[in-house]
Amino acid sequence: MHQQRIIYDDTTVRRFILASVLFGIVGMAVGALVASQLAWWQANLGIPYTTYSRLRPLHTNAVIFAFVGNMMFAGIYYSTQRLLKTRMASDLLSKIHFWGWQVIIVAAAITLPLGITTSKEYAELEWPIDVAIAVIWVVFAINFFWTLARRHEKNLYVAIWFYIATIVTVAVLHIVNSLALPLSALKSYSVYAGVQDALVQWWYGHNAVAFFLTTPILGIMYYFLPKAAERPVYSYRLSIIHFWALVFIYIWAGPHHLLYTALPDWAQSLGVIFSVMLWAPSWGGMLNGLLTLKGAWYKLREDPVLKFFIAGVTFYGMATFEGPLLSIKSVSALGHYTDWIVGHVHSGALGWNGFMAAGMFYWLVPRLYGTKLHSPKSADAHFWLGTVGILLYMVSMWISGVTQGLMWRAANPDGTLLYPNFVETLLAIRPMYIVRFVGGSMYLVGFIMMAWNLWKTARAGKAVDGETTIVVEPPAPATEPVPTAAPTPGWVQVVTGRPLLFAIAILTVTMFLGWAQPVRALVLLGAIVVLGEFAWIVTRRDREAGRPSWFGLIEGRPLAFTVLTLIAILIGGVAELLPTIMLKQAVPAHGQAQEPYSPLELQGRDLYVREGCYTCHSQMIRPFVAETQRYGDVSRAEEFIYDHPFQWGSKRTGPDLHRLGGKYPNLWHYTHMMDPRATSPGSNMPPYPWLAEQRITVKDAPKKLALMQRLGVPYSNADVDGAEARQKAQGEVITADLATQGIQVAWDSEMVAIIAYLQRLGRGPQDLPAPPEKAPSPPDRLPAATIASEEVR
Repeated sequence: MHQQRIIYDDTTVRRFILASVLFGIVGMAVGALVASQLAWWQANLGIPYTTYSRLRPLHTNAVIFAFVGNMMFAGIYYSTQRLLKTRMASDLLSKIHFWGWQVIIVAAAITLPLGITTSKEYAELEWPIDVAIAVIWVVFAINFFWTLARRHEKNLYVAIWFYIATIVTVAVLHIVNSLALPLSALKSYSVYAGVQDALVQWWYGHNAVAFFLTTPILGIMYYFLPKAAERPVYSYRLSIIHFWALVFIYIWAGPHHLLYTALPDWAQSLGVIFSVMLWAPSWGGMLNGLLTLKGAWYKLREDPVLKFFIAGVTFYGMATFEGPLLSIKSVSALGHYTDWIVGHVHSGALGWNGFMAAGMFYWLVPRLYGTKLHSPKSADAHFWLGTVGILLYMVSMWISGVTQGLMWRAANPDGTLLYPNFVETLLAIRPMYIVRFVGGSMYLVGFIMMAWNLWKTARAGKAVDGETTIVVEPPAPATEPVPTAAPTPGWVQVVTGRPLLFAIAILTVTMFLGWAQPVRALVLLGAIVVLGEFAWIVTRRDREAGRPSWFGLIEGRPLAFTVLTLIAILIGGVAELLPTIMLKQAVPAHGQAQEPYSPLELQGRDLYVREGCYTCHSQMIRPFVAETQRYGDVSRAEEFIYDHPFQWGSKRTGPDLHRLGGKYPNLWHYTHMMDPRATSPGSNMPPYPWLAEQRITVKDAPKKLALMQRLGVPYSNADVDGAEARQKAQGEVITADLATQGIQVAWDSEMVAIIAYLQRLGRGPQDLPAPPEKAPSPPDRLPAATIASEEVR
């Protein structure tokens, strides 16, 4: 035997921490700006690149992928090396990973304000950046699994389990959701449409929260919280249940974002069932974290690191209680599309992710620079400032959301709407938007204090790479007889283990859930079997002498562990996605299906996406009396079959637009875009005057129709060849109408294109006028009093 000295790669860790702190400040500052824009529309600054609708995706991407992403990588690189007792396998891959990720972030920061977006929440980046993300993620995965192969510890610690689940699942989510056909270097269309696109997007969106913002941070919790508390994890057995139950159940819960929509009822029911089931494993993880401090609670009085960790775990528990609550249909009916959802998301992002990041940074940076934290008092002040800021934010959004939900459905004794004008809701919640801005700003100030504290700490010391010494046994000589001890359990026992056989059986059954009836009974039966089998894994402890438990067989086998994790997440994905995507009957064909968009309407739709209108407006009327009274007929699945991508939205800062087509004259739309307060006093929508000045690219129309052909939209070759002429004819009809109202605008202006799209929303073939041979006689001028009385955002 001989000793081997290992020096860890902490340079990469320091780089990720620096990037996380810098991008965290940027992302939160943009968040404070967009919060101010909801309270004061003038904060949009009157230019295209700083509107709320373009900056909101920048804020979410910066916080999720730049701040939390870099923090996550820092924690993984630091803890993985120490848990495996080896240096990361490749310094080159570590550098490629770090710099490649930062280039992706910068690309996002440039493209999103320019309106280059796919409009899919948390996946707005266009296809070249998506490809780059996949490449860099593969680089990270290779480096991680290569390091696992070179480890000097046989068994995998809990944190490593969560890192494996993160790497595998994020890769699957990103690839499936990002499938698109490119039109150009900066424009693509999703291969999915309408209902299918919505399901795939929220399968991705919910699980991006699960496997990017939750599982890796849980891994970090399982490593850094015991280190900071100087206590072992409370229960190893509970961590096993926590991991496998969370990984299996989480992947099913995405449809709860689409309750009461045109999504098939069976998929909605799956989302509700598994979302409610998430309470158990989520709170199991929270309790495992909190009880790790058992016997050391007194340390909270003096240690700011533990304050952040314990508060972060507590916010995790609160968020994972509220999430299943909001997935219950009756609660979702009130809360969906309101600010309640915004408050829920930020309780997790600021409380769980933000506080876990702060605790990890305050613990790590002094050790990475061989010194003590510069100012524990400043860290303590940061904690209280951030806590008060989060509470102000959450409470204001709870009040705002419930107010919105109740006002939208409030009715007079005769059944008519009590608040028919949508703007009345905005005026009622404006004070809450101001409180939200104050709370978010307080949190930002606390974060800046942390950045200063960490900088001073680093300056007081110097970079130090951790190291350890291990004992390496030399390989036995070939001539030496092999000991006749009990044989190590092999792959046969892993593959034939009861849990895996049960998983395969459930996968087979759930592949038919789209056809099977009753769906709920099958799902509940499968869930009971799986959870029972998990309990069997944990409680069965080597009942037969010399035979390890089934979990013991895979704990030291990274490949087996990874494959089984992949199977666990694929069961839910396959069961939910395949029936909806592969079956034509998944989208009912009853009623009048949607007519494909005209070339000009398709151009206008792309402008709608570019300007981020989906961030404030939905296009999904739910089956509620109040919504049909306010907006029109309930939205049907077949109406969206040619929508690449879907535009159902997730938040109503303005009214739903699905039945907007034909509701108002062209002049109303023009006036609304140029000065929203002229059509609706009190609106917080920014003006869009550049739409009247900028021109569409006329020659793109045939290319767009040809690409839509490849996606299955029934355009004929004649439609493609005549696209330019058709869009000009339709544009001239609109400009002629506006001209009679005293408005001069070019037929190929972006304003005309987006008006064409808005006038089309919710109108089937039976509602559309036949294309005129010449421009019709324009109507009389719309009276100003009529314009001002209309209901708009």
